[in-house]
Amino acid sequence: MKGFSTNSLHNFKEERKNAPHVLPIYTTSSFTFETLEDSIEVFQRRTDGHVYSRYGNPTVQTTENQIAALETLITGLDAQCLMTSSGMSAIHVLISAICQKGDAVLSAKRLYGGTTELFEKVLKRQGIDFIYTDDFEADKLNDILRIHPHIKVLYLETPSNPTMHCIDLKRCAQWAKDHKVETIVDNTFCTPFIQKPLTLGIDHVIYSTTKYLNGHGSGIAGAIVSQHIQFMDENVRVQLKLSGGTCSPFEAWLVHTGLKTLELRMQRHSENAMALAEFLQSHPAVSQVFYPGLETHSTHDIASVQMDKYFGGMLSFDIKGGQKAVSQLVKSLKIATYAPTLGDVDTLIMHPATSSHQSISKEDQKLEGVTDGLLRVSVGIENREDIIADFEQALGQLS
Repeated sequence: MKGFSTNSLHNFKEERKNAPHVLPIYTTSSFTFETLEDSIEVFQRRTDGHVYSRYGNPTVQTTENQIAALETLITGLDAQCLMTSSGMSAIHVLISAICQKGDAVLSAKRLYGGTTELFEKVLKRQGIDFIYTDDFEADKLNDILRIHPHIKVLYLETPSNPTMHCIDLKRCAQWAKDHKVETIVDNTFCTPFIQKPLTLGIDHVIYSTTKYLNGHGSGIAGAIVSQHIQFMDENVRVQLKLSGGTCSPFEAWLVHTGLKTLELRMQRHSENAMALAEFLQSHPAVSQVFYPGLETHSTHDIASVQMDKYFGGMLSFDIKGGQKAVSQLVKSLKIATYAPTLGDVDTLIMHPATSSHQSISKEDQKLEGVTDGLLRVSVGIENREDIIADFEQALGQLS
């Protein structure tokens, strides 16, 4: 090879001699083969290998295995994880892989506003029907199923966003199995450190890994974790590959890095959230606090059973004075930052009625407990005395 361009393209070799201590980011669109026969073996999945990063990538696959291992740690279960481009993509891909035109999803009413929008504005156009309930007693679910026998999925979010309502997952999973309905749980708020839905009989778990699994607000990705490995290989993987909703290697690497400190962060988030919830509950400007760790929370007993020692870093509280008071409080906070996300290491606050749930009618907002005075807090890992002092001084300035 004598040409400059030819040498620029081909005259190099990877100089790695020892294994790297930190997972490399494989920023390559495709992978090479020595022979046609090698390519055929991998393309036909007779041999493990990588061919194209939309189909699978070493950085992404390593992180997927890491998430699946944490989800099933000390449970004796086997599970598979597939990462997606976002938490919304995870929901879309999984439901599309399970449901066909004419099928229905029975869902909790209390959901992240974006999830409800996805159901109503996108998946409904695919011919999938959605039925909502807040009553998960077996008799009520049986009544719904009699009216809608085409229900294929029970979709749950617990704790719910933003009022932290908890649903008895074990009871729902048993009902679903008895009626051949698959279950999906959004476990983003808890992470597998606090709550393991698969151990309670749930079929599939989804995450916005953007939140606590990443933990630093540095990227957007999602994950689907399931006990049904064959279904994941033959259905979900195909849906993901062909829809193009796969996770990029860099985003997966950010999640991989965040997972290393997940236990430490979730412990601190939870301890700080409990302390802030107790403070807010005693403040005269606050009419109600929603945190499953409080004995006064309507679903504290359920949370105490299915969460492991901690109750997470998310809470919401209702202040007297409505949106005007909310605006004044937000301006007065010095440590807490107003941002439309959660799960970062620093304390974040947002107003669901005008952000995450703004596309939902006022009537439905009211039914879900989303008032003009409701604020959602993602409690960070700062020193708890500083967090409490910040809210105390801000609440003290309310007129």
